[in-house]
Amino acid sequence: MRFDGKLALVTGATRGIGWAVAQALAAEGAHVLTLGRTQGALEELYDLITKAGGEATGVPLDLTDGDALDRLGAHIAERWGKLDMLVGNAGVLGPLTPVSHIDPDDLAKVLAVNVTANARLIRAMEPLLMQADAPRAVFTTSGAARKCRPFWGAYSTGKAALDALVKSWAHEHENDALRINLLSPGPIRTAMRAQAMPGEDPDTLPSPADLSPLFLELLSETETRTGEIVDYKR
Repeated sequence: MRFDGKLALVTGATRGIGWAVAQALAAEGAHVLTLGRTQGALEELYDLITKAGGEATGVPLDLTDGDALDRLGAHIAERWGKLDMLVGNAGVLGPLTPVSHIDPDDLAKVLAVNVTANARLIRAMEPLLMQADAPRAVFTTSGAARKCRPFWGAYSTGKAALDALVKSWAHEHENDALRINLLSPGPIRTAMRAQAMPGEDPDTLPSPADLSPLFLELLSETETRTGEIVDYKR
């Protein structure tokens, strides 16, 4: 139980990678704050975690609501006084279309979720992380930020901006206890992957649960890396 007594916040917890990481953290003793927009999915996740002997609190919240994130930070401060682990996993794919055809509203939505929301999340949670003895943060990125494939312009731009944001934040904390990294999963059996690659056989891909050990490694007290993009290797 390497995370016994620790508090973790996982965004995008209602499915896929966030769903799996939340359960893995709870299995290792953490009390997990599961953040997502779908109340029913949060309740289902809560039931799974508690039936397995873990602890969780569902937080129904739209990540793009910055004021709600500020209120959440205040609530965590009042109830727990700190945050040990932050997993910024929520993200959207956006349209797969030529760059010249990207609708401005669609681009704004992608950047709002993949970049601006994470900036607000960092702003709200940094004071709480600094109250922990060995604070850790991990954000889910994508190889699309570096590959910049045709028609993936909106998503690639959002993830590239996230990489720059998180790495800059990590360098700001090189001289204290906070360690911050990005995890690039590669092709994983998720709804987003199915949306992007509808003809692909999902059984040929790793499951979100396969990623969990790497997330837990990056969140552990013994992790010394910071400001890095860590690729999941099958």
